[in-house]
Amino acid sequence: MGDITIGQMYPASSAVHRLDPRFKIVFTIMFVVMLFTAGSALTVAVNAAFVLIAYTLAKIPLKMLVKTLRPVIPIVVFMLIFNVLFYSGETVLLKLWIFKITLEGLKSAVFMVFRIVLIVAGTSLLTYTTSSIELTDAIESLLSPLKKLKFPVHELAMMMTIALRFIPTLIEETQKIMSAQKARGADFESGNLIARVKALLPILIPLFISAIKRASELATAMESRCYHNGIGRTRLKTLKSGKNDIAALMVMTGLLALVVVLSMFNL
Repeated sequence: MGDITIGQMYPASSAVHRLDPRFKIVFTIMFVVMLFTAGSALTVAVNAAFVLIAYTLAKIPLKMLVKTLRPVIPIVVFMLIFNVLFYSGETVLLKLWIFKITLEGLKSAVFMVFRIVLIVAGTSLLTYTTSSIELTDAIESLLSPLKKLKFPVHELAMMMTIALRFIPTLIEETQKIMSAQKARGADFESGNLIARVKALLPILIPLFISAIKRASELATAMESRCYHNGIGRTRLKTLKSGKNDIAALMVMTGLLALVVVLSMFNL
């Protein structure tokens, strides 16, 4: 659980950190499109190279990337086994009872694993290089045209950012509760699946109570500071785009076009 890094920012002085957060959100969306457009080993390699270069430019160490990917290992293993055993193909490599392991299934499994790993690593870069306040301002700015339709843009951006910001806090609170329960003799590792689920109740109940208490304290703090749905709100830092943002946008557009062309010609 301590390896979950969602919502955490890695402080560093890099070109990626200094990019306009609005552009970084657009880049993340473009990367997801680029990744799902990829349909060959070459296009997947282009996406992998982009992620590695982006982490290098952001000055984020490799151990943080490994820490990001560690929680998704069970999902990766499940998808790998599922695709290998249940993907239908013509080139049969091995037959186990009712299951057939085919060459097409192995290719599909490897491709799916790379896609999951890259999408987790690529999207995590957004929160690693952007603070919660910058994310709030960027989301609100990108969705500002919806204000004409009476859409609660500011409230939505604020809720998303608060939820993202409190993920590390809830993880830390969970670890404290688990340590306290273990000190009282609680066992979370032995027994069957039903026993383990029942053992989680002493964790979930205090965690829900703590989360509700924190939400109430946050609401009180916002009201005491005269927060009223962002009306008349000023910002310490105004979002401004520069030459580096435009250059990065051109690079991302070129990469997306390259992946689309390569996928169209099955390269």
